[in-house]
Parts: sequence; C-alpha cells; structure tokens
Amino acid sequence: MTDTIFALSSGAVPSGVAIIRLSGSLAFEIASSVVGKLPLPRQGKLLDLVEPGSGNLIDRGLVLVFPGPASFTGEDVVEFQCHGSRPVISKLFDTLGGFEHCRMAEAGEFSRRAFENGKLDLTEIEGLSDLIAAETEAQRVLALRQSGGQLRALYEGWRKDLIRSRALIEAELDFSDEEDVPGGVSDQVWKMVLELSSAIEKHLDDDRNGEIVRDGFRIVLTGPPNAGKSSLLNALAKRDVAIVTPIAGTTRDAIDVNLDLDGMKVTVTDTAGMRQSDDMVEQEGIRRATLAADQADLVLWLQTPGEPSDSLPPDNAIRVWTKSDLVQSESINGTLTINTMDDDGLDTLMDFLHQQLKSVSKVNESPVVMRQRHRSALEDCQKCLKLVVGSSDDIEIRSEYLRQAADHLGMITGRVDVEDLLDVIFSEFCVGK
Repeated sequence: MTDTIFALSSGAVPSGVAIIRLSGSLAFEIASSVVGKLPLPRQGKLLDLVEPGSGNLIDRGLVLVFPGPASFTGEDVVEFQCHGSRPVISKLFDTLGGFEHCRMAEAGEFSRRAFENGKLDLTEIEGLSDLIAAETEAQRVLALRQSGGQLRALYEGWRKDLIRSRALIEAELDFSDEEDVPGGVSDQVWKMVLELSSAIEKHLDDDRNGEIVRDGFRIVLTGPPNAGKSSLLNALAKRDVAIVTPIAGTTRDAIDVNLDLDGMKVTVTDTAGMRQSDDMVEQEGIRRATLAADQADLVLWLQTPGEPSDSLPPDNAIRVWTKSDLVQSESINGTLTINTMDDDGLDTLMDFLHQQLKSVSKVNESPVVMRQRHRSALEDCQKCLKLVVGSSDDIEIRSEYLRQAADHLGMITGRVDVEDLLDVIFSEFCVGK
C-alpha cells in the first residue's frame, strides 16, 4: 500500500492560518477519525479537530475534501485550515503520524504524485516550482505560462508529429503492397521533418532570453583597482554593501547584490581589481573576476581617465569612465561617464541598463525555453532531425533517428523514462508542495 502523506502546505509558522494537506488512499478515513463526518466535496466546513481515542480538542478549523482523481495529486486529498501556532501544528502532525501507513511528506512529494498520476507533466511541474520561487514580475509571468501548459502543448505536439511520421514510415515498409498505404509516403515525411526542424531551430534562436528572465540578468563590474566599482555597487543597491577605501585592492572576492529593475531580477557583481599581483589571495580574486565576466550577460569595465591599467577590458565589455569630476562632463569617445560621489551620470547609466533589460525581456506570448535541460534535449532532437533529412542511410535507419528525436522531446515533458531526472526536479520544492 502506498503511504498516505501529510505536510504543512502554507507559509512558515507562526501565522494566522496554517494549511495542512493530507493525500492518499487513507486520507478520508484518517480525516474522519479526526473531525467526524466529512463535509461535501469542495465545500468547506468549520469542524472540531480532536485526538482519536481521548477526544481531546486540538483546534477548530475549516476542513475541505477533494476526492481523486479531481485533486492536485490525483488522490483523495483533505485540507485542514487551522490556526498557525507551532503547538497546534505539532499536535495535529503527531495525531496524523500516529495512523498506520500515514507519514510526513518528503520535499516535492505532492507534486511528484501529481506527475505520476498524470495531473501535470514535467514542464508544468517546473513552471510551478518557478512560480513559487519567483522574485520579480517577469519571472511570475513566464512561470505562470509554463505552469499553465504552454510548453507541454508545444513539445507534445511536436512529439506526436514525429510519432505519426515514424508510423507512416513503418507502414510504408511493412505494408507497401496494401492499397490503403500510398507510395512515396516517406517523401511527405521528410518534408514534414524539415519543417519541424526549422520550427525547433527558430524556437532555440532566442538569445536565451527565457533562461535569463528565469535565472536573472547578471551584470559584472570589472576593471583596474580603485576605479569605483564598489562605489557604483553601493550606489545601485542604495546601501553600503561593499567596503570603499582609497586603498587599491580592497575588494578581494566577488560581491553580489540582487535588484529588481523593470520587473526583472538583476544580479550586480562587484569584483577584484584587475592588475598584476604576486599576492595569492588577490590572484584568486582576479581569477574569480575573470570567470564572473565570462559568465555575465553584461560586463561594465570601470576605469578612471588618465590612470594606467595592467589589463585590457574584455571584447564584450562596455567601458564606463568613473570619477567624471576629473574630466569634461560629456562622455569620452561616446562612452559613459559617472561620478558616484554626487550621482553625476548615474541617470544616464540607468537609462542604458533599462535599454539592455528591455531587449532581453521582450518575451512574447509564444512559449520560450526556460531551462538548460530543455535546451539540451531540443538540441539533441535537432541533431537527430538533421540526420533524418540530410542522410543517405536506409529508410529503416532514418526511422530510428525519428524515434530518438521523439524520445528527446519526451524527456522534456516526462513522456519517456526520466527516472534519473525526477529526484533532481522534485527536490527543488519545499515540503508540502
């Protein structure tokens, strides 16, 4: 027998109200032992929650029942909405855990049961996880689309097209002498596969905007020591995050600050000054600064006019002249100039950043790739499709490429064996979801 599980599904306690969710084949039987006669499905009722046997009152709360399969998990589900004090929840947990085959849920177990019972596919599960973790408006919008099934509909549609194409190929191979199977079916299939390959290529050609919105836009501040990187970080954060001194090399490690700009999550990273150094600690800081710049979506190279630098900015870096009080007020060679001491030039810099974010956040209503896992599977699918349309192999071999392509798409939604992925995906959830 599969265990019936329970957990706190609302926020941290203490709180005004706490929701304890109970799911499994014994949910109604156990709930009846605690509250007596259960209310009608989806009709909340205020009931006494008592200890079976002693009859001692635990609390008084709202009880709702959701018969399976029309529930979140697809199983029978009961929700207790009681007061969110630690003693109340602890006592109710002790009571529920005292029943045979009833235990505390593991992290993500409710969502995993929803997946296993066909209520949600993996893309919807991941969208739900992203929705719970969303910190900005842009993240909320994209996660809501994914949890609503946009990606599932797109990828499953492509997968079904490939399965149908393979079926047509198999029919031509096995029943070519039958009147119901027209000759030259394979030519129609190759055309369809070519169109699908083009659609996937267009889907992947998105500058990773969906992933950037989900994970956050990363800006790295780099440049020679004492160029004003830490001062700019403090100015953007509007608080003292990094230590600022006249001594060059004060910053040794990368310092991150998360901001919400234009509804997007933005991580700004202050890094160690780039220069030649014999100090092992500073060398490690410079190595980390270089790595951060390589992984950034935008690199700002800060440098004071007239001061030499041991290093050159990366090719993709935007040069920002600092300490603009030392130079003419207008920008040098068309680049940005700032002075964090009196906020001079910060408005212009912020306008520049807003434009950068605007180009990234142009995620239209169509589904977008949200995770590297999805991108890798789509790229593998694309490789198989190119082998199908560009190969001179026998039709049997090309049919096998079609099967592999469909399986790669199925890996995204969970329609093929993905057991090795499940623990990773569901471990992202908190207990109770």
